[in-house]
Amino acid sequence: MRWKPLMIALLVALLSISSCTESVETLPTEQKKHLEVVLRSQEGDYWKTVKLGAEVAAKEFDVTLDFRAPGDEADVKGQIALLEQSIASSPDAIVLAANDYKELSPIVDEAGEAHIPVITVDSEVETKNVRSFIGANNYEAGQLAGRQLIKLIGTSGQIAIMSFRKGERNTELREKGLLDEISKFPGVQVLDTVYSLTDRELSAKLTHDIIDKHPELDGIVALNEISSIGVASAVQSRNLNEKVKIITFDSTSEELELLQEGVIQATIIQNPFSIGYLGVKSAVDALKGKSVPKRVETGIKAIDLNNMFWSDNQKLLFPFIK
Repeated sequence: MRWKPLMIALLVALLSISSCTESVETLPTEQKKHLEVVLRSQEGDYWKTVKLGAEVAAKEFDVTLDFRAPGDEADVKGQIALLEQSIASSPDAIVLAANDYKELSPIVDEAGEAHIPVITVDSEVETKNVRSFIGANNYEAGQLAGRQLIKLIGTSGQIAIMSFRKGERNTELREKGLLDEISKFPGVQVLDTVYSLTDRELSAKLTHDIIDKHPELDGIVALNEISSIGVASAVQSRNLNEKVKIITFDSTSEELELLQEGVIQATIIQNPFSIGYLGVKSAVDALKGKSVPKRVETGIKAIDLNNMFWSDNQKLLFPFIK
């Protein structure tokens, strides 16, 4: 009978454990905030770097992201449709690089009516329903391109401008800054301004046409990534590297190779990694009720063969390499 007290004690202990286990409440796991990121294009080194910056910020601030983008930066309607899908998914916030300053306004207003904070990056939208804009000062970028050109051709010469699309705000601001800068030098004549959209072959063809029409051409300024490659390839194919000076925008691997080969003399770069990173960070801050600045300028820099290997510039040119 000695085992009976032992069995009774064991049963009491088991009942106590069972009672304690039943009284423990399982707390619900807090769901991560979800952001929709709608970019201007799926293609290009620039947008891949913006995406990388956004992903790094998402990991740091513990949020989830879905990326959407049309295949072409000129596809405004396609981007509007993607933004409609983003709003319908009821995200906590949206980070948007708009393909058009005016045409994206109504759909961004819809996001505002749905109480979804919108942060714009790279390019602005004409609406008050944006918490913050993060990107380069494109007018100043155009001025910087103009100063680089004057260094190369001097205070007199004939130039052409290869732009993106009429009405596209970023390139319009770059063009205005460029023209305002070179207007300080009456001897510099702008022979032509043409628009190549996101078509590299069209950009090359237009460059050939300009050279045929104006054989005394001294320089070309290309105001976006795609047109930059088209211009450079056309000038290179005609063996005019020494004569026609080229100023480009952005820093694709092709552009940097052409810069080292002396086909491109300088390129104006932005900071796409910071643009993506700060876009997500600002969205998270807005969700937490923090004050976010209306504008954050991420800086611009002129890169040429003399400074492209500086350590600080290498970090900007090759953000994928740690």
